[in-house]
Amino acid sequence: MQPEARALQHGEWLALLLQREATTRRQNRFEARARAARLRHEAQIENADFRATRGLDRNLFTRLATCDWIRQRHSLLLIGPAGVGKSWLACAHGHKACREDLSVAYHRVPRLFASLALARGEGRYAKLLKSLAKTDLLCLFRQLGAGEAQRRKTPRSPGIIEDRYEKRSTILTSQIPVDHWYDMIGNPTIADAVLDRLMFITPITSNFPAIACASKILPVSDATPA
Repeated sequence: MQPEARALQHGEWLALLLQREATTRRQNRFEARARAARLRHEAQIENADFRATRGLDRNLFTRLATCDWIRQRHSLLLIGPAGVGKSWLACAHGHKACREDLSVAYHRVPRLFASLALARGEGRYAKLLKSLAKTDLLCLFRQLGAGEAQRRKTPRSPGIIEDRYEKRSTILTSQIPVDHWYDMIGNPTIADAVLDRLMFITPITSNFPAIACASKILPVSDATPA
């Protein structure tokens, strides 16, 4: 036993033991949440590189890293062409949310639709929707406009978004500028519903690529590669 340890009083020993137990439990919760999230990348907010010239607004990115926007039930849109790092950024925020003791789920939209269809046939549809609605942060990765098959599936999205509206937060990645979603979705009513519930009062702009969060637009021209 170290001399420093012998000098500890009973109360100090107890405090150290309690601190260690609390740390262990917190780490176990994080690991469980990270496994359940099934994030695509082992990305961390701290690894974002701001040394090169990038389109990221560092101040806004830092504010997003606090996860306050998740606690306030806002949503985040990551918009940009393939290869700029949309999924990496989504996973980085998902990882940080797990560390903040928030539940996270990452889904590729086509696979999620397939799971929903299977759940409907097996009588688990309502249970799966309820699970999605209760997740603190839902990360949805899809190539919007990737084909007519996806277009036919688009109407299912508003149901998921509606269940989470003002109750939970959602990250949605897209290669298509927001002001082109109406043409891509093909149904103005559905497009209005999705945009209203995802973006709240965010102005629809032609900035591309960009991140949109609540009332902010954050350009992303050279993010960490996906």
